[in-house]
Amino acid sequence: MASWDNGEPERSSLVRMYAVTGGRTAPRTQLAMEALVSSATSAQLGMTYTREYRAISELCRQVRSVAEISALLGVPLGVARVLVADMEADGLVRVYQPQLNAGLPDQKLLERVLSGLRRL
Repeated sequence: MASWDNGEPERSSLVRMYAVTGGRTAPRTQLAMEALVSSATSAQLGMTYTREYRAISELCRQVRSVAEISALLGVPLGVARVLVADMEADGLVRVYQPQLNAGLPDQKLLERVLSGLRRL
């Protein structure tokens, strides 16, 4: 059982993720895995929202990357991207995209990723 699901039994994750994203595998807008996300509201989301939305809102009370959200929720990165993009469209979170120079990869970012991979 994941720590964010408030005691609800874990369901078949692939089927659940397919249902939560409406079968979508790509976000509505481009969303980098290193994009930073913060909650746009100080109030807890009510039961009208999915447990994933509520969990993301709670996690993002501290600024987190999309990759961190994916890891902490235990969902695939593509699912996290779809959920975060949908939440941004609904005004539930704020997304801060990294600034890349003319579409070229940021060397410092790549070095940080490589360093993190080496530590694994």
